[in-house]
Amino acid sequence: MRDAKEPVAELVKRRRHPAVVQAMRSTAAATIAYAVALQLSSEPVPLTAPLTALLVVQVTLYATLTTGIRRVNAVVAGVLIAIAFSALVGLSWWSLGMIILASLAAGHLVKVHEFIPEVAISAMLVLGVTRVANTAWDRVLETLIGAGVGLLFNFLFAPPVWVRTASEHIEDLARRLQDLLQRIGAELGNHTPIDRAAARLHEARRLDNDVARVDAALRQAEDSLRLNPRVKEGKLHRVVLRTGLDTLEICTVVVRVVTRTLTDLAKHRTAEPLFAPDVADVLAELFDHVADAVASFAVLVTTQVNTDAQDAEDRLAGTLEAADASRARAAVRLLDCVRRDPRQWQLHGALLAEIDRILDELDMEHRTTRLMEELDRTTREGHRRFPRLRRLVRL
Repeated sequence: MRDAKEPVAELVKRRRHPAVVQAMRSTAAATIAYAVALQLSSEPVPLTAPLTALLVVQVTLYATLTTGIRRVNAVVAGVLIAIAFSALVGLSWWSLGMIILASLAAGHLVKVHEFIPEVAISAMLVLGVTRVANTAWDRVLETLIGAGVGLLFNFLFAPPVWVRTASEHIEDLARRLQDLLQRIGAELGNHTPIDRAAARLHEARRLDNDVARVDAALRQAEDSLRLNPRVKEGKLHRVVLRTGLDTLEICTVVVRVVTRTLTDLAKHRTAEPLFAPDVADVLAELFDHVADAVASFAVLVTTQVNTDAQDAEDRLAGTLEAADASRARAAVRLLDCVRRDPRQWQLHGALLAEIDRILDELDMEHRTTRLMEELDRTTREGHRRFPRLRRLVRL
């Protein structure tokens, strides 16, 4: 029975995947745009309309608006250039080169960004037909139809908010970091060959790829919150997730430094454990608490956009308190260890400093300060970005 349910659950999960959602929405919008263009355009096959709708409809409403405006600008600029060239020189090999160069330059001037090639493509398609003027304006009409259908489609059927997807990516990154810290702590009392220590270092480095994937998912979530009628306090949600990822990214970097420190220590302890048993035990306990604190921090970050934030905050505070107590005991044991055996004392100090950096990044007061600073920064940027709109609102 359980095996029979797994394919169904997997299918439902795939239906909610951003790529699947975008494919379904783009297909519906393109089909509607073609049907509308058949009624309004004089072209027998008005494919420009569904093509425009296909490119305009994105996963988020914010991306749809910005993409639609840029695409319409690109097509109109290309059409106007084609009309001008057809009236002056016609189509030849040298005029084709001139129109491509002029179109690409115009694309930079009108700031259509990724649609700069579309300016040249539109100009060439219009210039290559016999009835340039009629075809040109039909192409503009079809482009407006496609862009209008795409924008209207997203207004009537608001795109989903991808905050949950981004939160799952953040939690997954924290779990990977937690698992690595726990395994590092469990090996401190054993003899660690240099190849095993190096493997932990490479594993920590690979976490950078996970950070990049989480960042991409978070950018999509941030776009889905902008201008979305479903969302209240979208700015707060964006700031909470973004600052949370920034903190986890710093922790990832510090963990990589920790594995570098332990690798250097393993080079000198080729026939003995990295630490004496009494030191290894307290360090293992410290690493466990730090790992739990990382996981609790991720839960707090993702819970603040849903419910039960106070429980998550209390859990993180308790975990950090236990980590601080364990850190104090580890400092005493490490100092005693260095007094007994001063070899590589600087690596012992570096390891403790790196743990301190992680705990400082996860500290509740530190996080509150960063949240306030980021909220202030984004508010100031918003005021600078739309000064005229702000003045109108005040009036």
